[in-house]
Amino acid sequence: MNKINEIKLFLFDMDGTLYFGDSIFDFTKELLDTIKSSGGKYMFMTNNSSIGVADYIKKLDRLGISSNYDDFITSSQATAYYLKKYYENSKLYVCGTESLKEELKNNGFTITQDLNEVDVIVMGFDTELTFQKLYDVSKLLLTRPGIPYIATNPDYVCPTEFGSVPDCGSVCDMLYNVSKLRPIVVGKPEPLMPALAMDKAGYTKEQTAVIGDRIYTDIKSGINAGVTTILVMSGETTRQILDASPEKPDYVMKNAGEIIDILNKQI
Repeated sequence: MNKINEIKLFLFDMDGTLYFGDSIFDFTKELLDTIKSSGGKYMFMTNNSSIGVADYIKKLDRLGISSNYDDFITSSQATAYYLKKYYENSKLYVCGTESLKEELKNNGFTITQDLNEVDVIVMGFDTELTFQKLYDVSKLLLTRPGIPYIATNPDYVCPTEFGSVPDCGSVCDMLYNVSKLRPIVVGKPEPLMPALAMDKAGYTKEQTAVIGDRIYTDIKSGINAGVTTILVMSGETTRQILDASPEKPDYVMKNAGEIIDILNKQI
C-alpha cells in the first residue's frame, strides 16, 4: 500500500465512482483537474461492455468531461486483447451488443451466428439480449464439450437511477443453471485491465491505484494486480458488505472527492 499522494496513475471505475447513471457527482470535475495539476494521470476503467469507447467519450462530454480514446481501459478492449493472445483467427459467437461485436471486429475477429462455425463463445453485458442468443449459447455449451467460453465481466448488476438491472454475471448464472459451466472472466476482478493500463501509461504498480465502488470487481482487481486500492462508498458497497468481505481495500472513502484534499496538500 502506497500513500495516496505518491500515486501517479489513478484508474477510476466510472458508474458509482465518478457518476451515477446520467448524473455526475459534484466533485468529479475538480478531482480530475486536481490529479492533472498535481502531475498525475487518470484513466477510466470500466467492466461495462455494452457500449464502446466512442460512446463513453460522448457520455462524458455530455457530463462536462473531455476525454479521448487513450483515456479508457474497458472490458471489451481487454477481451479483444485476451482473444488475440489465445484465440487469434477464431470465429466468435457473441452474446453481446453490436458495440461489443464492433470492438471485436475491429481487432480482426469474425463474428458468426452459424453455430457450426463457432470456435469461441463470448459473453458480454448484453442490453440487446434475446432468447435466441440464450438458446444458441445453451446449445453450444451442451453440444460442444470444451468449447472456449469467455465473459467480459462477472458483474451481477449494473446500476441505474432507479436501482439495478441484470449484468453479464447474472446471465452467466442463468447459463450455469443450464450447463453447469462457468466462463473464463477477462475483466475486473482479474488483473489484466490494470496491467494493460499501467503498460499503456508507463507507470509501475507502486505508482498506481484502482478506485471503485465494488469490492468483488474493482478492489479485487487492484489487489490481484498488486496496486493500491481505494474503495468509495458512493455506489454499490455498503458498510455491511465491506465488513463481511474477506478482501479489504487499502483505503475506504465516503466518495472519491476525498482524494482532492490529499492531493492539494502536495501542490
